[in-house]
Amino acid sequence: MKANGNDRQLKLTELLIYIIGAELVGALSALIAGGDFSEYYLALEKPPYSPPAWVFPVAWGILYALMGLAAYLVSLRTHKLRRTALCVYIVQLAVNFLYAPVFFGLKSNVGGLLVSVVLAVLVTVMTVSFARVRRISAVIVLPYLLWTYYALYLSVGFV
Repeated sequence: MKANGNDRQLKLTELLIYIIGAELVGALSALIAGGDFSEYYLALEKPPYSPPAWVFPVAWGILYALMGLAAYLVSLRTHKLRRTALCVYIVQLAVNFLYAPVFFGLKSNVGGLLVSVVLAVLVTVMTVSFARVRRISAVIVLPYLLWTYYALYLSVGFV
């Protein structure tokens, strides 16, 4: 399947690699941080509009899949900014990976806040970069961008 003259051919195997790769980042981050975060989360003094603990794994599962899909669609484009956009994607994914080990593993609210600030900036840059290469990819990661700023709000509240 070929979308237009500016794209490489869509391949299901590559798409799955991008999605599973993003999901693995989240799974490994959680594993390194110690797995079940419910007890720690429940003990926190929470800001208003904090979700119940079960929302996080559901939301992150969806968001990682959307990230992988959006990055894959960018990778298909033969655009001069494609490589830059994908590099920003990888960097933000690495910073995203750090959150659970810092916040939950080390039980560092301040560390989690610092990671959240850096992540919010990187996800914003990634979204803009994706928009320049393939607008639909920016639309696909919009929920991630919004969730990142919501997580930043929560991190400020936890501190």
